[in-house]
Amino acid sequence: MAKKVLVVDDEKLIVKGIRFSLLQDGMEVDCAYDGEEALSLATKNTYDMILLDVMLPKLDGFEVCQRIREFSNMPIVMLTAKGDDMDKILGLEYGADDYITKPFNILEVKARIKAIMRRTSSPDKADAKDDNRLTSGDIEMHLDSRRLFILGKEIKLTNKEFDVLYLLVTNPGKIYSREDLMEKIWGSELQGDARKVDVHIRRLREKVEENPSEPRYIHTKWGLGYYYHE
Repeated sequence: MAKKVLVVDDEKLIVKGIRFSLLQDGMEVDCAYDGEEALSLATKNTYDMILLDVMLPKLDGFEVCQRIREFSNMPIVMLTAKGDDMDKILGLEYGADDYITKPFNILEVKARIKAIMRRTSSPDKADAKDDNRLTSGDIEMHLDSRRLFILGKEIKLTNKEFDVLYLLVTNPGKIYSREDLMEKIWGSELQGDARKVDVHIRRLREKVEENPSEPRYIHTKWGLGYYYHE
């Protein structure tokens, strides 16, 4: 089945170029030119990837991202202006999985899309138990549907948050540096700002820890990295 992508940008030439390139790779592409149109399409359809510009008419990309996260964990990659670090961090805080800086090379965009799609559509099942479910103490991860339950209560995670937690849970006690997590979750060929790791860890703790300042599951080894302990 062809992968389906939503491209959102008010610059029609950018949308046209991305759409043409993705169609050449056999993907289905929907397009939107403002935030309201993007939110409407995301509400009605399921996408394998959403490319979402920050600066949009009607609703900006941050609000669109935040509202999509209320009902879906579809992968979202924000398109941000070069050098605007605040936009990058805010995008991650609002629930984006990653960001691409403008101006960009279309080959980078395609590589980023394919890398994220591989990770979200084909989770490693080597450690799955009980009909593709992974259990560790109070945590239960449903790998096919990419859902998390703690003490029976579902916790909504983005795809990248799920990937980070899965890696840590399946390797208890192993310390991963920010660079390790960048390579394993985002891909070594797509190295970027390692601060995105810290943002995802913080967001993950806010969702899974009863007291994020005194974590039970996701711990920090100062100067080295992060690890999981049941």
